[in-house]
Amino acid sequence: MTAARLLVPLSLALLAACAQKPVHNVELDKQADCPLQLQTGQNLTLTLPSNPSTGYRWLVQNPATGILRSLGPEVYSHPEDAGVVGSAGQSVWRFQAQAAGEGHLLLVYQQPWAPEVRPVQTFDCAITVK
Repeated sequence: MTAARLLVPLSLALLAACAQKPVHNVELDKQADCPLQLQTGQNLTLTLPSNPSTGYRWLVQNPATGILRSLGPEVYSHPEDAGVVGSAGQSVWRFQAQAAGEGHLLLVYQQPWAPEVRPVQTFDCAITVK
């Protein structure tokens, strides 16, 4: 009888979890359509071309702190079929929309030891979280 008592609440909890709206992951890259609108709880994955062997890195200047929460550090990867030392790859950041509001996700591509030198690329996306 104890197992039957546990089965009903567990079944209801499972049904409630399945009935929730799934979190849609939004993919963002250099050619993205900005401004971007997200819902609270949505995940955002930003992918930008990168080649750290040149000394240049994407640096997060404004992570839209009030509305986005970082889900971890930058992850760099390069295509396995490139096979060439120093070939370009991609950097990926993951965020979650945590609160309603507006902000900018701003990254610059520059050499970290030379912040006074103008970045060679900039990624700036206005983000609204509802």
